[in-house]
Amino acid sequence: MLLRMSSLFLRTLREDPAEAEVPSHRLLVRAGYIRRAAPGGYTWLPLGKLVLDRVAEVVREEMAAIGGQEVLFPALLPREPYERSGRWLEYGPDMFRLRDRRGVEHLLAPTHEEMFTLLVKDLFSSYRDFPLVLFQVQTKFRDEPRPRAGLLRGREFLMKDSYSFDLDDAGLAASYERHRRAYQRIFDRLGLSYTIVAAMPGAMGGTRSEEFLAASPIGEDSYVACDACDYAANTEAVTTPAPPAGDPAAAGPLQVHDTPDTPTIESLVELANARRLAGRADWTAAATLKNVVVRLTQPDGAEEILVIGVPGDREVDMKRLAAAVYPATVSMFEDFAAHPDLVRGYIGPQVLRKLGVRYLVDPRVVPGTAWLTGANEPGRHATNVVCGRDFTPDGTVEAAEVRAGDPCPACQEGALAIRRGIEIGHVFQLGRRFADAFGLDALGPDGRPVRITMGSYGIGISRVVAAIAEQHHDERGLAWPAGAAPLDVHLVPAGAGPQLAAALDLAGELAGRGLRVLVDDRTNVSAGVKFADAELIGIPRAVVVGRRLAEGYVELRERASGERRDVPVGELVSRLVQAQV
Repeated sequence: MLLRMSSLFLRTLREDPAEAEVPSHRLLVRAGYIRRAAPGGYTWLPLGKLVLDRVAEVVREEMAAIGGQEVLFPALLPREPYERSGRWLEYGPDMFRLRDRRGVEHLLAPTHEEMFTLLVKDLFSSYRDFPLVLFQVQTKFRDEPRPRAGLLRGREFLMKDSYSFDLDDAGLAASYERHRRAYQRIFDRLGLSYTIVAAMPGAMGGTRSEEFLAASPIGEDSYVACDACDYAANTEAVTTPAPPAGDPAAAGPLQVHDTPDTPTIESLVELANARRLAGRADWTAAATLKNVVVRLTQPDGAEEILVIGVPGDREVDMKRLAAAVYPATVSMFEDFAAHPDLVRGYIGPQVLRKLGVRYLVDPRVVPGTAWLTGANEPGRHATNVVCGRDFTPDGTVEAAEVRAGDPCPACQEGALAIRRGIEIGHVFQLGRRFADAFGLDALGPDGRPVRITMGSYGIGISRVVAAIAEQHHDERGLAWPAGAAPLDVHLVPAGAGPQLAAALDLAGELAGRGLRVLVDDRTNVSAGVKFADAELIGIPRAVVVGRRLAEGYVELRERASGERRDVPVGELVSRLVQAQV
């Protein structure tokens, strides 16, 4: 492949686009890889399409290596299969819904589990047909309320989704592990630094779920990693070690105290120590029980008031809570005037059951623990409010914020560090959720039906392009790793005479040897502009044909490392070809 800058459909920009928030967005637009077409939607220009295709090519190769077979579904799908699986409502407002001219409802698919299940049910029916892996590379749609960060959070994106179909759980585990290893090879080939973390299944359902997160300070996903073992998890999936339960009868009696002017946990603790409530002057925020009222809305519109109890030194993490109560959505409750039994700022768990309000607590709230908490009266709190004696939670919930230094739930010895990353892949053991919904069976060797078990595995291909750009850039522009670069070599003649002729000759030789080449044959711009564009575009190797050409040398520049060295013209082609092997 040989491209010429003089005819390439490309305009580089010297200034950042006004709407760009993150480096990948700024640089992909400035370097002429993408252009905004609509909120959350981007046009891929020639250089961008080359990168997108390179990433997809790597994905296809590794999927084929584990026996995956490629299909392609439409993006516009009928409502009925999603109703049968329950996800027509479960997806909520994130799904694009529309009606055709006959009034029949359709959707723009955010994912295709239902359609893959129906396709396999239609064509395969014997145990001899399994195991099976099918995949597609296709555009998906999600109605993001606030598209932002360029390709990282759009409304339309390119995705590889694959599905494994097995006869039993052991087969599913093997398929899952093959996909997991394939994903590692894909991201290694693309030059990404990433971490595999335990995750929540969300709309996909199933049991085991892991995310592949590309390390980035602008990542929207926060995750934890232990400093003593290999435990890593999305903060939504972090589990809290529970303390041993105690004897609820061993605590002193519940006492109610006047606690005026204590609108915060800090002011409550200060007053409790000053007045030695319950004979103590060692009160801390961790000894208080904070009760937060939220409103749950189910996919069918049904609403519920829910109270969440967490130790007072923690905040409720709404993202963690939302993951725990999915598919319901969660919002803060504000209508206290209509519910006078819930005394704002002084809610305690003692009366919630009588009020018919469901109460979920942090795992640290175990039987026998005694708390300083609200007394359900204005300006009053209670001490020695004991779990298992004075209140009984309806269950536990992982909703409290996770902090750096928290104990590792796996090894119990290490401390957790909090990091940020960009989700680039997600793998799920779906189990039989969709097979049950659609009756996906195979006749076993004994003639009896066997319910198929499934796995689902996604890679956001367009998002991966942005993640690579986030990890591989500097103040001058992009610096693509070889596995994802749009082209292999960028030839930059520093003059319009013999330098240009030599650059064109070298470009032809390199292209003839199988390299993908860009030559800057423009005669109406300065050498400085050419160099700036080469660094902005970020092709791994640049060859500068400059003043030493008369001596038989050109300069080879490595974009990522900045290394520069003079190379004899006669050796350049063989060196670059060898570097690609």
